Amino acid sequence: MATPTPPSDNRGTLFGRLPLPERNYVAEALRTETVGGVILLVAAVAALIWANTFGSSYEAVSHFHFGPEALGLDLSVAHWAADGLLAVFFFVAGVELKRELVAGELRDPRAAALPVAAALCGMAVPAVVYMLTAMAGDGSTSGWAVPTATDIAFALAVLAVIGTSLPAALRAFLLTLAVVDDLFAILIIAVFFTENIDFLALGGAFAGLVVFYVLLRTGVKGWYVYLPLALVIWGLMYNSGVHATIAGVAMGLMLRCTRREGETHSPGEHIEHLVRPLSAGVAVPLFALFSAGVTLKGDALAGVFTQPETLGVVLGLVAGKTIGIFGGTWIITRFTKAELNKDLAWADVFAVATLAGIGFTVSLLIGELAFEGDEDMINEVKAAVLVGSLIAAVLSGVLLKLRVRRYRALYAAEELDADESGVPDIYEQDDPEYHLRMAAIHEKKAAEHRRLAERAGAASSKPDSPA
Repeated sequence: MATPTPPSDNRGTLFGRLPLPERNYVAEALRTETVGGVILLVAAVAALIWANTFGSSYEAVSHFHFGPEALGLDLSVAHWAADGLLAVFFFVAGVELKRELVAGELRDPRAAALPVAAALCGMAVPAVVYMLTAMAGDGSTSGWAVPTATDIAFALAVLAVIGTSLPAALRAFLLTLAVVDDLFAILIIAVFFTENIDFLALGGAFAGLVVFYVLLRTGVKGWYVYLPLALVIWGLMYNSGVHATIAGVAMGLMLRCTRREGETHSPGEHIEHLVRPLSAGVAVPLFALFSAGVTLKGDALAGVFTQPETLGVVLGLVAGKTIGIFGGTWIITRFTKAELNKDLAWADVFAVATLAGIGFTVSLLIGELAFEGDEDMINEVKAAVLVGSLIAAVLSGVLLKLRVRRYRALYAAEELDADESGVPDIYEQDDPEYHLRMAAIHEKKAAEHRRLAERAGAASSKPDSPA
């Protein structure tokens, strides 16, 4: 069985061994996201089947309006899913980002350099690819941001389907990459898709956020306090003209994600643990159900490869993401002293970069914002996102399958807990108690083998024993 090589200085090693607390956090987060990703996959397939078999009912439900009109919240079901449910998703993203900044991989600038550089390149290159493709075909450049986002839940669902257990460092890289990716996607939405601003409503939302922050810092507890306040902040943010999901991010960033003496979990970690299943298992799949219902009749799929806007989205996701993330990672090794973990190869980095080309949730959202008012183009761009994500999923699945035996060996070595202490053995090599426990285990096994040897010897000395 292959054993990961413990690096002497993880900060100088790309995809080196994670600290134990970070490894446990990543494992728990990815378990939830993987289950949510499978649900998301089912929701996307259900949306496609529903939209292409009972299209009239799908349209009727998606465009059904409800909500208090006096508060400016008489929205369609699809609108509630995009602006309301995705606020929960972005709230979790905000907590993840805060935790990464104060206690995770982004805390150390040197450790943060890799995922930040990879994420930036993984967003810039797809945008450039889209722009070049659109301009070459005299198409609209409005959708430049569509292929910039990675969908971590969908990517993990692909891993679950193909049965690949990535080593912890690659899983952590993928998660951190998605967190940084989400941050820049949020900034793109806030900066480029905000036109008319109601400063009174925005001021009210800001005042609500101040109250939210003060309540947190003074130790006030109780969901019955924060949930109504969060709804008010969200409603004001929506009416301000700034995308309502920004409210979720802002509140997530305000939570304390560092542990104090006597705490097993910080408030941010605790709340994230409670809300993440709601986000991954309910909010995002419902958004997918009412956003992924693309009509694929006639030449809709063929048109994905003939129109400059849709072709730009596909190429941006499949080629742009891969080149950007792989290139960003290579640049880090080229211009710093960092070296790739000896247990991995550049083929592994390329496969993960290809996997990051799965851009679903945020890509669909940005597509709706970029081409708002043009329903035909929105439908075509959504089809392009689905096709590009599918191609990226298939390519990454093939590439990862080629290395699956290596991954399984590394994963098994990372999870091995021979002394049954609850801590993987690889993290206990400097603990004398671990070696004493292992010595006792081996002595017990040795005593059992001596007993079996004596029994075998006694049996072989009998007259009727086989020669």
